[in-house]
Amino acid sequence: MAESGKSGRGGTRTGSVRSVADIMPGVSRAAFRRFGFVQSAIVARWPEIVGEKYAKHSAPDALSFPPGKRSGATLTIVCSGSFATMLQHVEPQIIERVNRFFGYSAVARVSLKHGELPPRPSRDSQPELKPLSAEMTAMLKPIGDPGLRASLEALAQQISLTKGPPVFD
Repeated sequence: MAESGKSGRGGTRTGSVRSVADIMPGVSRAAFRRFGFVQSAIVARWPEIVGEKYAKHSAPDALSFPPGKRSGATLTIVCSGSFATMLQHVEPQIIERVNRFFGYSAVARVSLKHGELPPRPSRDSQPELKPLSAEMTAMLKPIGDPGLRASLEALAQQISLTKGPPVFD
């Protein structure tokens, strides 16, 4: 049993509560930076950015900014088979959609490469989400923006599937 004021891992607790928003970017930031992504959301939201049709055959691989700059990046996209030819024809639209996602002209060009796409989770393999508790529903009810409320409900349902806090290795 841990002493009072100590965590189970032997470190001293700070006594402060951290929000999930503060914790989550740190979880993925190091892993995505290793592969050239300063904005990890582009990977997670690729189907929303380019559409399901293109996301089925492609995935963002790296985002390379010129040294010291935050614009004019090259987005490297890995694609399957002969789909690279198709992506070449819609390259300007991809750049426009990615820049719209970022909110500024971050990407100037796209580099395509053939390769194995990362496996996408199938809808069948995702666990069934449990309905929110009455208490959680009551807490979210006063939120006026329906989109924000729906996002927070989805986040609460996803968090309910996890077991314990994130583990940092």
